Amino acid sequence: MQKPTVAVITGYGINSDAELAHSFKLAGADPLRVHINDLIAGKPSLSGFDIIAVPGGFSFGDHIASGRVFANKLKHSLADALRDAAQQGVPMIGICNGFQVLVKLGLLPGGLRKSADKADLFRQDATLTFNDSGRFEDRWCHLAGDLESHCIWTRGIARIYLPIRHGEGKFIPRDAESLEALRRNGQICLRYCTATGDNLGEGESAYPANPNGSVDHIAGVCSPDGLIFGLMPHPEAHMLATNHPQWQKLGLRGEGEGIRIFRNAVEYVGSRKLAKAG
Repeated sequence: MQKPTVAVITGYGINSDAELAHSFKLAGADPLRVHINDLIAGKPSLSGFDIIAVPGGFSFGDHIASGRVFANKLKHSLADALRDAAQQGVPMIGICNGFQVLVKLGLLPGGLRKSADKADLFRQDATLTFNDSGRFEDRWCHLAGDLESHCIWTRGIARIYLPIRHGEGKFIPRDAESLEALRRNGQICLRYCTATGDNLGEGESAYPANPNGSVDHIAGVCSPDGLIFGLMPHPEAHMLATNHPQWQKLGLRGEGEGIRIFRNAVEYVGSRKLAKAG
């Protein structure tokens, strides 16, 4: 069976595209790093890919707000293609700056809305803003997954250890009702936690375990259908055991923890293709 194809969108300050493409390749996919301008020109068409990925970096120098300009470019130039992809159930992922892009584009956390009005179709319901620490955070974090979540990207992940590197990673939902909806719908896929996997507790900033002050210690969310996923930590930076900062001390070898996220999506697409073929 043909490997799932992945569009790794790059350009204008995105700088983690090579690592992200390599991660998908290790997970069994066929990735292509493609500039956003080429997608806008339809060479290649976004409709030809099984998975869409927006990497981390500093798109447009983080002017206005991290991810804002890149999100606007996608909204005004590729809205129809993104809408069609979402309607066809194409899995999408945004990591760090890519997460900021998907949130400010409006694809996360609400997912695609049934509306002909683009303003409502891509309505922003949350934001990612400046870290409570007031500085750029570059550290490794312990994360707890929600095994009850229907997110295809985090299936079977109870704990994972990944690095973060961002200045605007504080996740804030629109309001208390929106936060409750995320909890109720199982859309909070990853939360910052202690080194032993314990919850940080309600109302606690718990810095540096929660490195940015995210509401409810949220590190990653998915759309209601579980197909669109965004997270601030970098799974592509822990694809090998030797990426772990203490790999020698712990005697780690082989794969890193991050590959599970990409393999989940690749296996999901593969199973869909088999079902269609059958």
